[in-house]
This record gives sequence, structure tokens and C-alpha cells, in this order.
Amino acid sequence: MAKKKNTQAANLGSVPAKPVANIQKQQPASRGKNAGGENTGAPGRYREALVVGGIAVVTFLFFRACLDNKLTNWDDLGYIISNPLIKDSSWQGIKNIFSISHPVMGNYHPFTILLYNIEYSYQGLQPWIYHFDSVLLHVLCTIAVYFFIKVLSRRTVAAAVVALLFGLHPMHVESVAWAAGRKDVLYGMFFVLSCTAYIYYLRAVGSKKTVWYITCLLLFALSLLAKSVAVTLPVTLFVIDYYEKRKLGWGLLIEKLPHFGLALLFGILSVMAQKDIGALGSLDAHFNFIERIALGGYALCNYLWKVIVPTGLSNFYPYPLKIGDALPVSYYIYPVIIIGLAFAVWRFARHNRAVIFGLSFFIINIFLLLQFIPVGGAIISDRYGYIPYIGLFFLLGWFVSGFFEAKEKIPTGKVVLGITIAYCLALGYLTNERCKDWYDSVTLWKDDIEKHPDAPVGYFYLGQEYFTRYEGATSANEKKIMGDSSLLCFNMSIARKPDYINPIICVAELQRNYGLLDDARNTYYRALKINDKNESVYLGLGVVYSIKKQFDSAAFCFRKALSLKPFFPEGYSNYANFLDITGNADSSMIEYATAIAQNPDAYIPYMNRARILIRRGKIDDAMKDLNRAADISPETGEVYYLRAKCYAQKGNKTLALQDVQKATSLGYTQVDQNFVQQLK
Repeated sequence: MAKKKNTQAANLGSVPAKPVANIQKQQPASRGKNAGGENTGAPGRYREALVVGGIAVVTFLFFRACLDNKLTNWDDLGYIISNPLIKDSSWQGIKNIFSISHPVMGNYHPFTILLYNIEYSYQGLQPWIYHFDSVLLHVLCTIAVYFFIKVLSRRTVAAAVVALLFGLHPMHVESVAWAAGRKDVLYGMFFVLSCTAYIYYLRAVGSKKTVWYITCLLLFALSLLAKSVAVTLPVTLFVIDYYEKRKLGWGLLIEKLPHFGLALLFGILSVMAQKDIGALGSLDAHFNFIERIALGGYALCNYLWKVIVPTGLSNFYPYPLKIGDALPVSYYIYPVIIIGLAFAVWRFARHNRAVIFGLSFFIINIFLLLQFIPVGGAIISDRYGYIPYIGLFFLLGWFVSGFFEAKEKIPTGKVVLGITIAYCLALGYLTNERCKDWYDSVTLWKDDIEKHPDAPVGYFYLGQEYFTRYEGATSANEKKIMGDSSLLCFNMSIARKPDYINPIICVAELQRNYGLLDDARNTYYRALKINDKNESVYLGLGVVYSIKKQFDSAAFCFRKALSLKPFFPEGYSNYANFLDITGNADSSMIEYATAIAQNPDAYIPYMNRARILIRRGKIDDAMKDLNRAADISPETGEVYYLRAKCYAQKGNKTLALQDVQKATSLGYTQVDQNFVQQLK
């Protein structure tokens, strides 16, 4: 009867039992091969380069559709379009990026913001640069995953399978196709590289050991600076220790104290940033502790299912609606399923080091994202599986590569590998199709509504996009279509959640634009009953009262809005306009300057400030503002008409007439015909 130890060794395949330092004391490996039996000669290197290059090219090709995509209104506004931190490349601007007092949308990830800053300095808000860099980073991360698994397992086939799955899986589309998802691919790349450096540290001898340790720590720091979810790395390193058969002891913990120190620091910063915008605790009023356990089980089961069958993907997965203030009973089944799966692993695979490594890697890196501590309004997110899925991919990679460890199994292994590659290519097709859903805000939210027709979020964001197009429409017909479409979407959102304040505010803004001032005021007050601390409500009321010439009420509302949100470029712009029409041009100029400083990519403050400069006879300064406004919004006819007035005052009738004609072609109708005759 074979001993239990031998039985375990058979299950483990070629998991390294000792560090390289000990292996070197044994017989030297055959020439051209390493201690793990891999071919390291020139043919082997060329073959590996071909494999890695092929995976990189295939990954890029299946994500190629992303390069045609636009920026969306799903966090791209906060991270890129309206983010002042990426628009200031001065030394002070860079310091602001790394300052803990400047989190972006409740997150502290300065390295990610710095990369946006560099992209903006070269290409402004051109979407292609952000998408291209995200795809490129994903390809680089895929290559990093290959070498991580190769170094860890010493199996080329395992590394290739894991890297191919990582590169082509549809669950990774959100992290790549979404410009605001950049933090996932950036932190992920440094996370994987840090894990790889740690393995080299374990197997190194002499001074190289220190070099690899420092490298691991520095890469971890970069990962944290990209996204604080990397705090799980120190625990992940223990899983690598387990795989490498290191004995558990205080030494393992002590060597990771610097890692835990960094993790603790960034964990505190992350919680502070989330608390600052109220993201944490948003779930507490809705779900108790037991219900959160059930929801965590549901989320975990979904991640496990979608890694195999990635269908029904969405950018937003809403929490379930309660029935009679109680979570549906069906959700309590999921923790039972998880317990059953855990028992099966313990019963049949607890001695299989590769299986335990893969599952532990997954669980450790997904655990904080299971909403036991509520963050945001989605129960699961595709992007949360970006790094955790490496553990699950490892299980398949290890299984397939096992056929190539024995010569007699290689023919079967080739068949299994072929099936695996076909499966990966099928995933690649789904990835390519999923990239198209992220083309723009309309395609994204229509897809979400199709999958979650009872949730209010998709209708709101789709309505918001239509409202943006309504504001930019140049023809009456287009304006009516976009306005009616946005109103329909907002009302459908409100019907699904009557206390959802955002679509209510947007309905009020539409009513204001339609000239229904009393209706708009009443709708704003409806929103005020839901949240009397909302700056947008006071801003809207300020505009309504200003139009109705109730200037005292307007002034109070504008100031209240700015006191609630000091960083509010739209608020300062509207307040500046109010000051101008009430005869306070000097104060208006100050507020316009603040609006422009906070958001230099909004054309309205430049255009309205130019009006004041024209009245004051400062034509050259007005021209600078109008030129900037035209660069930002080349489809706004009013900008060209105002610039025509400037050209006329400077005596250049030819250019003035050209701008008048340009304004007319863009649908601007308030053209003074006497002024036109003077130019001819």
C-alpha cells in the first residue's frame, strides 16, 4: 500500500517542493533546460517569444473595437472630462494629484490620475488616446500574467492558458473599454509584477534576495497608488508561500510587515475618501448584517458562474428589491451553495496544492469586493474580477498542462489544449461584441436597460445623455426629439424609484428650458424635500428666480449652492451670469475666472466673459476667450457671431462676414441683418 505522502505528490504534479537555492545542490539540469525541465535554449526562447507575442496580438485584436469608442457619462465625466487634476500639468498640479486632500470621486489613486494628466496634456479629451492606452496596458498585464504563472508553476502550457483566458475574457471588458476603468488594468499590472518579484525573492540567494524584496515592495506601492484594492497583496503572498511549501511561522509574517504597513495606510485613505462622498454606509439603511451575508453569497456565486459562462454582462448590477421590507428568500440559498462548494473542495482537493492556491488567490482578492462592507450601489461589477480571476484561470491552466507532464498523455493533452484554445477564442468573440456595447452612453445604457428593465439607474443615465444632446442640438427638430426622449427616460426612472433625486432635478431643468418656470420651481422643491443639501437643486432654483427677476431669492440660492459645493464650476458660471445681468460686472469677471479655473473645458464661461470684455472695449481679450470657446465647442453658432462682432470692431469685415455665415450655418438665428449689411 502506497504511503499517503506519495499519493499527495502524485496529485501535485510538478509543484516545486524546494526553493531554487536548494535545488542547485542537486544534480545539474540538462543543458538547455532549467530545473523545472523547461527548454531554456535558443529554440525554447524563440518558441516562448512566439507564444507570448501571439497571445498579445490576439488580445489586442479582440479589443480593437474599443479604439472607436467615445467617452461615456458613466464616471468618465468625473475622472476625465470634468476632472481639473488632469488639466494642470504644473508642478503644483502634480502635487495636487498626489495630495490626499484631492480624492477623485471618493477614491485616492494618484498614479491613475497622473496617467490621465499625461494623456490630456498631449491629446486633450480625444477619446482614442484613453482607450488605446487602456488596451495597451491590458496587453502588458496579460504578458505579465503569463510570466507570473510561468515563474510560479514552471509550466509553459499553464502560463499560456492562463494568459489567454486573462487576455480574452469578456468579464475584463469593463476594465479595458471603460476609460474610467483604467485603474484596474494599471493596478493589476503592478500587482502581478509584484507577485512575480516575490517569487524571485523566495528563490534568490545572496544580495539578489534583497534586490527582489525591494522590487516587490516598490511594485506593490505603485499598485496601491493606482487603486487601493491592491491592499490584498500581502495576504496573497502567503498563498504563494503555501504553493512554494514554505513553513508557516513568525518569519513569514515579519518579512511582510512593510507590505502590511502600506496596505493599512492605503486602506485608511480609501475608507476616508469613500466616507467623504458618502459612498460607505449607503447600504446600511437597506440591508442588515444577515442580508449582507446572503448578498455576498449571491455575488460570489455570480462571479464563479460568469467565469465559465460570461453572458448577461452589464455595466451596472442593481441590488435586489425587497419584498415587504425583506430580502427574497431565494438569496439565502447562495451562502448554502458556497458552503457546499467549500466542503467539496475540502473533501476532495484539500491536499492538491495547485487547486488550493488557485481558489485561495481568487477568494482573497474578491472578498473585499463582495459588499459585506457596502460601497456604491451595485451588488457586483465585472471589473472586480480582473485580478481575482487569475486564480480560477490557474485551475484550468494547471489541469491542461498536466497532460504534458507525461509523454504518454501528450496526444490527449493536445486535444484538450485545442478545445481550450477554441473556448478562449469563443470568449474573444464575446469580448469583441461586448466592447461595442461600450461605444457611447446611448449604447451602454440601452444595453443596461435591456438587462435590468426594472432598475432606475439606466433610464436616468440614458436620459442624461439625451439631455446633453438636447442642449447641444442646433435644429428645432433635433432639440424636440432629444428633449422628449430625455423627459421620457427621466420619468421612467422616477416611476421605478420615486425618491431618486437625480432624475427629478433633470426634469426640473427640462421644464426650465421649456420656459415652464413655475413647474420647474415646484419640481425643484419636490427634490428639496428629498435632500435639502443638494447643491444642484439650489443652483436650478437660482436660475429660475433669476429669470423671474426675483433677484434676492436668486442670490440666496446661488450662494447656498456654492457653500454646499465649493468646487462647482457650473455653479460659479451661472452665478457670474447672474451678477452680470444685475449690474455687477466686476464681481462677475471674478466668478467667471473661478469657473474657468475649475473647468477649463467648458465653453460657456469663456463666451459669457467675452461679452463683458466686448462691452468694455477689450476686443483682443474677448477674441482670446472666443477662440478658446470655439476650440471647445466648434458647433456653437453664437460663439462665431460674437467673434464676428470683434472682427468688425477691428475693421476686418471679411473675417467678420465669414463668422456670421458660419454662425448661420450652425443654426444660430439671432443675427442682426443690419449688422450683416454693414459687412458687405
